[in-house]
Amino acid sequence: MQHDAIVTAKVILREAAKARRSELAESRRREGAGLVAERGLSWLGLSAPAAVSAFRSFGDELDSGPLLARLAADGYRLALPVMQGKTKPLLFRAWAPGDAMRTVQWGIEEPLVTASEIVPDILLVPLLAFDRRGYRLGYGGGYYDRTLAALRADRPVVAVGLAFSEQEVDAVPYLDYDQRLDWVLTPRGPVQCQS
Repeated sequence: MQHDAIVTAKVILREAAKARRSELAESRRREGAGLVAERGLSWLGLSAPAAVSAFRSFGDELDSGPLLARLAADGYRLALPVMQGKTKPLLFRAWAPGDAMRTVQWGIEEPLVTASEIVPDILLVPLLAFDRRGYRLGYGGGYYDRTLAALRADRPVVAVGLAFSEQEVDAVPYLDYDQRLDWVLTPRGPVQCQS
């Protein structure tokens, strides 16, 4: 498939995935967030005090709040992403539940600039759709692809998508620069991605 055709396929899938996720019942959303939090991340074999970069959910994403509270209680060092610019990778600043935040573009909350920078061992990644090969469809900005490429060039990092099971598709269209996930954590359990 040529570049333009892949870009078009991503746009079409992105709209379908948004619609599909928005149709999930509120009870399913609450249950899903609770089940993901119950699992935690110990199944990865990287125990506390490993550094985990998470994200604060917004819109109809799976609510990461209960999982973040669990990880903090388990002793993981938490960080949240900070945007540095449209073409730059994300950086990560230390964060704990209850910390003061600042609101930036798209209503996203980020840690204050005074919070220390952390290089994560585990990167929790938002997504609209995923497949079993580890390809994910994000929102189209490329922030996580740039970030994963930069981190992986320097050291091992485990990328874990956070999603409802209903967000799985047979195949996500991808380009050469798209970074694969290692795992996807869903309410049904962790899915190990296969190449």
